[in-house]
Order: sequence, then structure tokens, then C-alpha cells
Amino acid sequence: MSTETRAPARLALAAVCLGFLMITLDATIVNLALPPIGADFGEPSTAALQWVVDAYTVTLAAFLLTWGAAGDRWGSRRVFEAGVAVFVVASIGCALAGSAPWLITARAVQGAGAAALLPSSLALIVHQFPDPKQRARALGVWGGMSGVGLAAGPVLGGLAVGLADWRLVFAVNVPVGIVAIVLTRRAVAEPPRHESARLDLAGQLAGTAALACLVAGFIESGHAGWSAWTTLVLIAGGVLAGAVFVVVERRVPDPVLPLGVLKIRNFAVATGIGGLFNFCLYGTLFALALYLQRQWGLGALAAGLALVPVTMAVGLNAFFSGRLTGRFGARVPMIAGALAGLAGSAGLALLPAGRALVPFVVVSVVFGCCSLAMPAMTSLAMNSLPDQAGLAAGVLNASRQTGGAIGVALVGALLPATGMWLVAGGYALVVVLALLGRQSS
Repeated sequence: MSTETRAPARLALAAVCLGFLMITLDATIVNLALPPIGADFGEPSTAALQWVVDAYTVTLAAFLLTWGAAGDRWGSRRVFEAGVAVFVVASIGCALAGSAPWLITARAVQGAGAAALLPSSLALIVHQFPDPKQRARALGVWGGMSGVGLAAGPVLGGLAVGLADWRLVFAVNVPVGIVAIVLTRRAVAEPPRHESARLDLAGQLAGTAALACLVAGFIESGHAGWSAWTTLVLIAGGVLAGAVFVVVERRVPDPVLPLGVLKIRNFAVATGIGGLFNFCLYGTLFALALYLQRQWGLGALAAGLALVPVTMAVGLNAFFSGRLTGRFGARVPMIAGALAGLAGSAGLALLPAGRALVPFVVVSVVFGCCSLAMPAMTSLAMNSLPDQAGLAAGVLNASRQTGGAIGVALVGALLPATGMWLVAGGYALVVVLALLGRQSS
């Protein structure tokens, strides 16, 4: 990349990463604000608090495929800017919420905006950095921002609640979103558009219903039990809707998820790893936020400070992964990250009762090294479908956000140690999948 184009490319990368930062930040920044939100609205149950988190991730996962394809057809930059705008407006709605249903609805709208923003950000990077090695480094920065957002979320959430009010965790998105839109208009080029196709409304509805029912069923199991009829009906409904989704996608001419892309081995591996990875990471961060406040009795600010070591490990290793991927390919950092997550989650499951701060910090830092896998799996997926960047980004991130939504619901329902053993099993599966993929940069 020449000296003349380097600065604009970096500015474009900064614009895209700022928008992406808001998405990952909002996936976790609310965690330490949950007890104050519950107290403010008179909603102390874990189920209500899980929906504050999962209303966002469910909507995000449900609409990623549609908006990923829409970016290819209507212009990734246009869809990216629209997503940022919707996200900012919804964040204002969250900050002004006067009840739990209001907040949950605004969080769902946030998820819809994030669904437009996320795959478009990846498509813009693929277009801006055509050279594979430069693209791997740029994706490393992008993935590093994911790590920063996921890592900084609990800390910033704790600071906001401890020093001001939980509403600040949403208001912070407004200036960040405005800067992202300004920089995008100034520095980001619009990739070529693909021919328009018909909207797969039936597939969208079936996929959304499947995800929403499964997440609701897992949340319901946490307080009603696995044998309760509500739990069984919701999970059965999710499975049925998932089967309908597969049938629809095989028959419609323009499916929201072309099932043929899952026959590409590396893409299928990256997609599977993405879902498992977010299941483990989102579920663990949610569980730790509640564990520190409910089991240890810490306030939001103290809990946020206790999470600083793990959040720093997540952020730093996500940035480091980009360089590892560019040099050694995707397999090495994916396996290293999964093994760290496996060791760390097993350590968290075996923590002694009571406030064992030093062991908690040590095993949580080991767990935080799981983020080595994040940019690597993204690079593997995007390089598998370079001519369909929007679709690739949509499928990968739909898998990731689906995993995250189910992780919050299921790991949250199995607090504390049982959930961590489930996470350890998830990371073991990531290792197996990484070994199945072909070595790729």
C-alpha cells in the first residue's frame, strides 16, 4: 500500500472499527448494570435481566443474514451508515427507558441496527484491503476492536453505574456513532454492488422464530426447570421453526442463507467456531458479572475492577492474533485461543468457595487469552468467500451472535460451576473444528 493511500485506508479502517466497537461494547457493557436496572424497574429475576441482554443479541443474530446480503446488493457503505444511525437512535431510547419492557424493546431495535452495521463493516474492509496479508492485519485490528469492546464493556459498565447511573452505558454510544458516520462519509469507498434479488421473508421469519424460541426456552429453564411445559414447548417450537427454516432455504430462489456455502470446509469450520466461541465468551462474561455481585456481594464498580485483568487479556490477545494469523495462518491462533479458554473455564469451575481473588484473577486471565481465536476465525471465513463478503460476514456473525444469545441464556441458567464446565466443553469442540479445517492464511 503506497504512502499516498496508507493514511486514507487507516482512516477508513478507523471509521469502520468505531462502528463495530459500539456493537461489541453493547454486548457486554450492560452486564454490570443489570442488578441496578432490575432494582430500578422492580425486576429482580435473572430471566428478566437475561432478556435485557438477549433482546439485543437475538435481534442482531436474526437479521444479520438479511442485512449481509442487502449490503452486497444496495451498497455496504450505505447499509453501514444506516445501521449506525439506527443504533444511535435506539441507544437514546435505552437511556430514556422508563420500564423493563421499554428497555427490552429499545435493545431489540439496537440489535436491528447492529445487524446492518456488522456485516457491512467486514465487507468494507475486504474492499479497502485487497491484498491478503494487509487484509489479515486489518481484520486483526477489526477483531482487536471486538476484543476491546467485549473487554471494556464490563469495566465501563461498572464505572458508569458506580460513578453515575446505568443510563450512561447507553448514552455513550451517541458521540461514538456520530464520529463513525462522519469518518465513513469522508474516508470509506463504496464497494461494487451485486444484482438485486428478492427478499426471503419466509426464511427470515422462520430463522427469527427458531432463535427466539430456543433462547426463551433456555432462559425459562433457569427458573421453571427443564421439565416445565413452558420450557419444553419453547424448545420444541424452536426446533420445529429451525426445521422449517432449512426446508424454506432449500426451496426459495434467493435464500437468506444459501446452504451451499456450508459445503466449503473452511467456511463451515469458521462458522461453527464462531458460534461456539461466542457461546463460551458471552455466557462466561454474563455469568461472571452476576457471580461477582451476587455471590461475592461486590458493587458494580468493584465487580468491574475485578474483571479488569480478564478484559485486558481479551483485548490484548485479540490484537495480537491478527499478526499471528498473517504469519502462521488461522489454525494456530484458533487452537491456542481455544486451549486457553478451555483451561481458564475449567479453572473458574474449580474455584474455591468465597472471595478467592488471586486464583480468580489468574484463571480469568488465562481464560481471556481465548480471544486469540477471534480475528483468526474471521480471516478464515472471509478468505473462504472473498467475492461474497457481505454474505460471508452475515453468516459468520449470525452464527456468532446466535451462539452468544444461547450462551447468555444457557450458561446463565446453570450458574455457577456447571455453566463453566459447559463452556470448557465448548472450547474443546473449537479445538476439534480447528483441526478439521485446511491450513489457510
